[in-house]
Amino acid sequence: MTWLDAVKWDADGLIPAIAQDYKTGRILMMAWMNREALELSAQEQRAIYFSRSRQKLWRKGEESGHVQKLHELRLDCDADVIVMMVEQLGGIACHTGRESCFYRVFENNEWVTVDPVLKDPKDIY
Repeated sequence: MTWLDAVKWDADGLIPAIAQDYKTGRILMMAWMNREALELSAQEQRAIYFSRSRQKLWRKGEESGHVQKLHELRLDCDADVIVMMVEQLGGIACHTGRESCFYRVFENNEWVTVDPVLKDPKDIY
């Protein structure tokens, strides 16, 4: 049995992975990992995810340059969620050009955008 066998993969062989800034604690994004993505992330010390829409691995930043350098991996108590403490190179984690994918706050019964676009996505991809 390996460390990967301790993970409770869902029916599709995936686990949700939360990327969190290792210095500030801010949640940057959530994506999915399969066994290969998790193993490669640990080996390469960078965030590697599994794209459900494309059905393939994607190394965060392979197109945008916004790589997530891995500092620590954590597995929750139920063994069904991964948290990755990362250093977000370039300061942008979201495909919208923002620091975090969680840039909307619920206020007065609506979602309000509270974080600025740091770089136009057209200039990233």
